[in-house]
Amino acid sequence: MNSPAAPTISEEEFQKFRDFFYRKTGIYFEENKRYFVDKRLIERIKATDNETFRNYFVMLRFETSGKELQQLINLMTVNETYFFREEYQFTCLVKSVLADILPRKRCGEPIRIWSIPSSSGEEPYSLAIYLLEYWPQVNAYDIELIASDIDTEILKKARQGRYDQRSISHLPAHLLHKHFTTTANGAYQISDDLRNSIDFTQVNITDLNQMRIYRNFDVVFCRNLLIYFDDTSRRIAAEALFNALRPGGFICLGHSESMSRITPLFKIRKFPEAIIYQKPLR
Repeated sequence: MNSPAAPTISEEEFQKFRDFFYRKTGIYFEENKRYFVDKRLIERIKATDNETFRNYFVMLRFETSGKELQQLINLMTVNETYFFREEYQFTCLVKSVLADILPRKRCGEPIRIWSIPSSSGEEPYSLAIYLLEYWPQVNAYDIELIASDIDTEILKKARQGRYDQRSISHLPAHLLHKHFTTTANGAYQISDDLRNSIDFTQVNITDLNQMRIYRNFDVVFCRNLLIYFDDTSRRIAAEALFNALRPGGFICLGHSESMSRITPLFKIRKFPEAIIYQKPLR
């Protein structure tokens, strides 16, 4: 007996899905992502025992639990990161940014730092390590580290804190030995102290209802996320990040991203180590 033919995605169906996914996530797939999108869509069509895109899309749109949409989000989002990526911004944090923030802190008030997207945890854990190792005043302040992502599966990996050789390849050997242990299968397990120092949460940055609880951050690391959005979604995300910051707070973007091309809300701050963006004090 012949096996059933694999589902196919027509141009019209691709556009329908692209528009739907964009409305839900703010992520817009260009035509050059067609193969990537089709492959993952077909994977989910088969996994849900649907025979056609039409049947699957009806199920996806009207599923009240949102579980299948989350499965798709987890498949469609790209998670490419490693420890100490774009390290100059971490250096800027401990040498310049925190010194700018501290005079505005009241006694006992915590320093709040947000990493979004957290991906599998390399960035927020890098922040924790950098503060511990290179900021002399780390023990004098209460530091809250929050890390968020839209992908629920990648958050599970982040909370687990287990990494391969590629992830730790830019980490200095003495820090690797200090903060990691090697597992039986050769993976690198980050220490429980570091795992417990970060609060991992799930959020869609373009969902304003979800973003309302994210407020009063002193520093936000939002690197290499806005490049996946179109102009409209970038403005929505930029305004949400602006609202998440305290007056005078800072945001670090990826090296190919520019807040000045998205919105006039932020001002440029040029420090010796890096150029980053600041929410005006008033």
